[in-house]
Amino acid sequence: MGRSHALRPTEKRCAAALAILGAHARVRRSPWTNEYDPPLSDGVLPSPKLRAMETLANDIFEGYREMYYEGGISSVYFWDLDESSFAACVLVKKDAEEKKKLEAGNWDAIHVVEVRPLGPKRAAYKLTTTIMLRIKTGHAVGVHEGEMNLSGSLTRQKEEELAVGDVASHVANMGRMVEEMENRMRDTLQSIYFGKTKSVVNGLYQSGGAEANKKKDMLAQALMAEMGKRNAD
Repeated sequence: MGRSHALRPTEKRCAAALAILGAHARVRRSPWTNEYDPPLSDGVLPSPKLRAMETLANDIFEGYREMYYEGGISSVYFWDLDESSFAACVLVKKDAEEKKKLEAGNWDAIHVVEVRPLGPKRAAYKLTTTIMLRIKTGHAVGVHEGEMNLSGSLTRQKEEELAVGDVASHVANMGRMVEEMENRMRDTLQSIYFGKTKSVVNGLYQSGGAEANKKKDMLAQALMAEMGKRNAD
């Protein structure tokens, strides 16, 4: 199941945000040091309040990544939407280690959170998450050898109104929403990629030529249909 090169709306928002923040082709702002590499004298920087949240969020999500991913890389960027609202983009990437039948794979998570105040002690949070997954596995049935390549993406959105106090409470609210969303989407992806695939994959390489290709096409269509249903939920 191939993935279109066209960016989804979530990815477009995150890409636009990263461009504003300095993630250009040759210039990038580190959310860890708040410095551009190479140096850029007129580069856009977050406000002191947002920078405090950005620093805390990167520390928090580094621990989150180690707990859930046991490796990989993560970055969190913050930027202003207007005088009172702001947004953040949480990026997590993990490449799979080759072992047993898994030849290659990677997981990319993009979380965009828009935050708008509802008063002195409440805020509205809008989270849009896109997870992109790619898996390449070796597969053998008897003397028949082959490989399976699966790739696709899943997008979900959630809105909540939550109590808020200081900078840390914003980060805590976003962290909880991201954690819950990833756990839910991880279960969904597991059922799509592994549950549905397992029921048909053992028959893919039992016959060669046109019949095997037909079965591969049927599997790809089934997975695409399943993805479409899940995205429409």
